[in-house]
Amino acid sequence: MRITHLGHSCILVEAADARILIDPGNISDGWRGLTDLTAILVTHAHPDHVDPEHIADLVNANSGALCRAEAGAVAAVPQMDADPIMPGDVMEVGGATIQAVGGRHAVIHRDIPAIGNVGYLIGEGLGTILFHPGDELDEIPHGVDVLACPAYGPWAAMKETIDFVREVGADHAFLIHDGLLNERGRSLAYHRHDEMSDTQFHDLRVGEPWQVPER
Repeated sequence: MRITHLGHSCILVEAADARILIDPGNISDGWRGLTDLTAILVTHAHPDHVDPEHIADLVNANSGALCRAEAGAVAAVPQMDADPIMPGDVMEVGGATIQAVGGRHAVIHRDIPAIGNVGYLIGEGLGTILFHPGDELDEIPHGVDVLACPAYGPWAAMKETIDFVREVGADHAFLIHDGLLNERGRSLAYHRHDEMSDTQFHDLRVGEPWQVPER
C-alpha cells in the first residue's frame, strides 16, 4: 500500500489495483487534476472535506470512478454525483476492500447541530488496513495497521487525539486535518503524538508517496 497526503484531510491510497481518493476538500488543492482514480470517498459534508466548487471537475475527469459519500454530503453537494454510503457498508474496488464505519461528526459545540460522518477502513487483501476517521474520534476499529490521525480541529484537542491514537493502537500513523495549523503547530502535533504513543508517526507533509512497511 502507498499513501500520499495531498493536504489537510485529503489522501490518495494506492492499494492492490485501486487508486482511492478520500476527502478532496477546499483547504487543499493537491488533488485537483488527478485522473485514473478507482474511487472517490467523502467522510462528511463540510467543505474542507469536499470542495463544492471543484468536486465536479474531479468527478468528470474520473468518470469511471466509484463515488461514495456520507448521506448528508450527498445531499449537500449534489454536484459530486455520489451515492450514499452507510456505516457497515463494505465494497470491493480493484482488489481493495472498503468498509464504512462511525456515523456522527465529533461535537464542535452544543449550539452547533451535529451532522453525519463516516470513516473508512481500506484493506489490501490480507495485508495492510488503513483507517481514515474523518472528523470522528469515537469509532475505534480493531486491526488497524495505519492510522490517519487528525492533528487539530475546532472539535478536538490534543489530549483527545493522543488518547485516540493509543486506543486504535496502529503500528504506523500520520497526521491529517492539519490545514488549520502553521508550521510550528504541525511540528508540535507531530512530535507530541509520536512521543506520547507507541505508534510510529511518519511526516507525509511533503506530498510524496509513502510505501507502508511490510508487517
